[in-house]
Amino acid sequence: MDSQTRVFAAMLPAAARELDGNDRERGVQVRAVSRPSPSSRVRELQVTGTAEVCCPADRVSVRVSVGSSKESVNEVTNSVSRRLEYILQAVRQHGVSDKDAAVRRFLHREADQYHMNAEVAVTFSDFEKMERVCGVLLEKLDKSVCVGAPQFYHSAEYLSQMRRRACVSAVENAQQKACEVSQLLGQTLGAPLLVREEETREWRNEDGEDGGRLSHLPCTPTITMSSQVSVSFSLRDGSRKKL
Repeated sequence: MDSQTRVFAAMLPAAARELDGNDRERGVQVRAVSRPSPSSRVRELQVTGTAEVCCPADRVSVRVSVGSSKESVNEVTNSVSRRLEYILQAVRQHGVSDKDAAVRRFLHREADQYHMNAEVAVTFSDFEKMERVCGVLLEKLDKSVCVGAPQFYHSAEYLSQMRRRACVSAVENAQQKACEVSQLLGQTLGAPLLVREEETREWRNEDGEDGGRLSHLPCTPTITMSSQVSVSFSLRDGSRKKL
């Protein structure tokens, strides 16, 4: 006897019924649900996977400032411009593009003196190159230039790339776990049925790896990203011969 269909009956709330003498008929919904046969059921293995990715800062910004005070606008402008040109030339010689060097100037007057202050904000992706440029500027311009402390940070593109990497690593870990479980059960792991990222977390670490022993050095921050995924795989009988 084929019993592939089951009938479910559910009572509606009283507020949804019409009190006209036909409550029993209108207060009951009947629906038929097909019940899959054992042969058509998909055997499924569900596993979770987690992964963490540690991301050190990939960018550093340094501000280099110069200033001068003269009795005329031309004198103060020439004094500052010469040093600005040297700074920009040193930056270019180390392979930094102009779009990564922003210049700001400010001219004002106090009594009979004209004052000009200028600043160059340079962004580096190569930290060693940043150290070389700062060394050259301090050596050549000495006290006429002020080199600020480097500011390390993470670019948006890099963070997005690391988030994807954490998720992919979590899926790889889940697949490895599923392979080992299916082998233990004498089954063959089939195609993935569902992949879902359940949780993502990020936290920042400003302490660095020196434990505070080199506190006079600028800190290079890191961000750790974690991802947890849930993956469902189909299972095939490992003893079944392939057609």
